[in-house]
Amino acid sequence: MPNTLQVYNKLSKLPFGNQIFTRALTFKTPYFSTIHPLIVDVRPGYCRVEMPDRHSIRNHLSTIHAGALCNLCELTGGLAVEVSAPANLRWIPKEMTVQYLKKAKGKLTGICSFDPEILTAGDVPIPLEIKNASGEAVLSARIVFYLTPRR
Repeated sequence: MPNTLQVYNKLSKLPFGNQIFTRALTFKTPYFSTIHPLIVDVRPGYCRVEMPDRHSIRNHLSTIHAGALCNLCELTGGLAVEVSAPANLRWIPKEMTVQYLKKAKGKLTGICSFDPEILTAGDVPIPLEIKNASGEAVLSARIVFYLTPRR
């Protein structure tokens, strides 16, 4: 069975391949579809996901809701870990710490970048941030992933 990175690499070369990959991933993990993501780039130690500004993810202040931002963080960080973790390890997010830096409006981009060598059994903190269309960070996050050997 092909792994997630192999599927992404194959599909991303096709016309609309990133959209097809995103649809397949959100079918398998339907909660992520609530933010209407587009997975733009995935490789070991890196993931970039875009999220459009939609009325359905706004709060009472007409900015993007904190829950949608955290959903984008978990998708971006989780996908980066998924394609980077050694085949003998499984993972689950254990803890997330976020810092809201400014109001989130417009199209946002979640970016996660780390050295894949840090993925070993135990608690592994992974940094990420969300930027607005101007490239300004609107959120900084750290997700602790718990990695254990596969049975």
